[in-house]
This record gives sequence, structure tokens and C-alpha cells, in this order.
Amino acid sequence: MEKCIESILPGGKEVEILIVDDGSSDRTAEIADAYAEKYPEIVRAIHQPNGGHGAAVNTGLRHATGIYFKVVDSDDWLDPDSYERVRKRLRTLIQLKNLPDMFIANYVYEKEGARHKTVMRQTGFPKERMFGWKDIKHIFKGHYILMHSVIYRTEMLRECGLELPEHTFYVDNIYVYKPLPYVKKMYYMDVDLYRYYIGREDQSVNEKTMIRRIDQQIRVNQIMVHDVNLLAVPDRKCRRYMFNYLEIVTTVTVAMLLLSGTEENLKKRDEL
Repeated sequence: MEKCIESILPGGKEVEILIVDDGSSDRTAEIADAYAEKYPEIVRAIHQPNGGHGAAVNTGLRHATGIYFKVVDSDDWLDPDSYERVRKRLRTLIQLKNLPDMFIANYVYEKEGARHKTVMRQTGFPKERMFGWKDIKHIFKGHYILMHSVIYRTEMLRECGLELPEHTFYVDNIYVYKPLPYVKKMYYMDVDLYRYYIGREDQSVNEKTMIRRIDQQIRVNQIMVHDVNLLAVPDRKCRRYMFNYLEIVTTVTVAMLLLSGTEENLKKRDEL
């Protein structure tokens, strides 16, 4: 957690750091308060009863005062050089009053023990310029944006009524998916900003963990189906992109239900 916070601090007074202590039973509250005391103009510590990842994001969004909003999980961090470049670019866009609704950068899988790091780029998106859905030439079937890549305009997130479910894993997909019909202007910077740590055995993306929490994956999948009427999304390319996104998430859900091999989960697959 300290590594995460230290990686964001170089933003100085330009960046507001909201540390949400979501009913933690470890030293999170203590660490959060220590940083808030040391950097009172930059860091705010927010304490709440445990509500899960979604509740923490909801709280952060309610308290945010910045023009842009980014979620950084406590075991991940930001690359210093990329972070500086992204801040500089956003600063310029704000000064020009040319604000993207969604700013996108790359993320890197920081897998424990791996020599070579996998960089996840945004295939098919125009680079280093403002663009809309019509400017995306090819929407690739297997391509979808993860939370690690996006920086959303704060007011747009509020306008779309984003509210993530509590006590539920895998809400990252809802976070990216639901605002997409409200996204008109995008900007993709080809820098490796977010470092996504993979190493813990109990990590939520671990296959065994996903099977154990399959009901939460199904819940997220169903919320994505019901919360957005894809047929009502006016932009054709946005609609197609969202359909592909939903298809990928559903494929993951079905794969986990099949891998579990239980009769109960096979019935859940059929229902889905």
C-alpha cells in the first residue's frame, strides 16, 4: 500500500489522493491516517464499514473534487515517468478546454517472478490525439478496456449515474462498461502508466478463486446485461464495442461455470 501511495505522491497539489479504508482489519487505517497527517493538502483518509471494492470506488467518486478520476488498487502502482507525462498531457488538454471524457493509457502485468512484463495496449485506437467512436477504424473482437487503463472525467461518471454494487468482486467491468454510451471524446496515450501486480494466490482473478466466487461474476454479468439497453445506444460503433465487451465477460463467466464441473453450475450456465 505504501508503494502505491508513494507512486502517486509526485503529482503534488495537482493530484488529490483519496485513500478509502473499507473496514480493513489490517494496518490500512493507520497508514491512511499517517499519510493524511503528513500530506494534509494532498491526501485524504476516508474510513467506512466494509462494503467491498465497489463501495470503496463509490465513496471515492462521491468525495472526489478533481476534474479526472482514476482508481488505483492498493497493491498496484503507477510508473513515475509515464505518470508525469500523463499529468502534463491532461494539464495541456484542460488549459485548451478540450477535455476527453475518457483518457486511456497502457497497463503492465507485474507478475511475481516473471522476467518479461506483458504490456496491454489499445489496439485499433488512434494515438496522441482526440478522437470519437467514428474514428476507430477496426473494433477487434477480443479487445476491451480494463479499469487499469482508464481515467474518466469525474462529472461524466456522475452524469451516467454510476453506482457499483457492494460486497461484490469483478465490478471493474461495470465501472468501465456502464459509462461508455456517455463517452464522446477519447484520448489514447501510448505510455505504460499502470502496473498491475499479480502474485497473491488468493487474488480475485485466480481461476480457483473465480470459481469459488462464481455467483458474484454472474451478478456482475447480469447487471451489465440489464443496466444498459444496447439497442438504445445511438452510436453504432459504441454499441458494437459494448456488445463485444459483454460477450467477452459472458464467455469468461460460462468458462468458469464449465470448469467447475458441478451440476448446479451447469444449470446456472444454461440460465445465463
